[in-house]
Amino acid sequence: MSYLKRIVCLANSRKYSERCVAGLEVEGTQLSNWVRPVSSNPLGELGLSERKLADGSDPELLDILEVPLLEPRPQGCQTENHLIDRKATWARVGQFPRQQLLRYCKSPNPLWIDGYSSTRGINDRIPEEQVEKLPCSLVLVEPQRLRIEIRLEAAKLKVRAEFWLEGQKYRLGVTDPVVEAHCFTRPQGVHTYKKRAVACVSIGEPFNGYRYKLVASIIPL
Repeated sequence: MSYLKRIVCLANSRKYSERCVAGLEVEGTQLSNWVRPVSSNPLGELGLSERKLADGSDPELLDILEVPLLEPRPQGCQTENHLIDRKATWARVGQFPRQQLLRYCKSPNPLWIDGYSSTRGINDRIPEEQVEKLPCSLVLVEPQRLRIEIRLEAAKLKVRAEFWLEGQKYRLGVTDPVVEAHCFTRPQGVHTYKKRAVACVSIGEPFNGYRYKLVASIIPL
């Protein structure tokens, strides 16, 4: 039997050629647990037909959504996963005030597990054998000294977010498609993000023995 979760959309991020949606559950006047709706596809990615709203549009950040689900579907540290009901349609029922997001930011130090970096990243990955012990894979943070790096990597433009959290430096790949689209119109290099913002950070799928920390969204305040 299906059930509804009402969530504030805090990520509609790129996941291979499809998307990954995640948000905090609305309970009364508060936000509580993370929910990541997933499909029955091998990696749980959501096509447009699986996430689109009744009017045919795609969920946007800060939309309050009612999402029909079938069952919890945790996978390792991705304890927030719930299998979607493909036969039902998502609904937009409101908008969440962005000014209230700071109430739900965490200040984890380290950001899960630090000390493992890729060639261009800083503290951006965790060995698979260590990540499976983690209790969650999503967090909302307020990045300090945020800068956006746009560079060619393996002949493709790559966007990374460089920031600090409580004295620790990070440089993580960005999978927010809105941020990516804006960055791809700008010159390569490092650009200071001038607005105060919050970011949804996610732990992605296993890749070559690691899981990578990803900036799934950047939401200006």
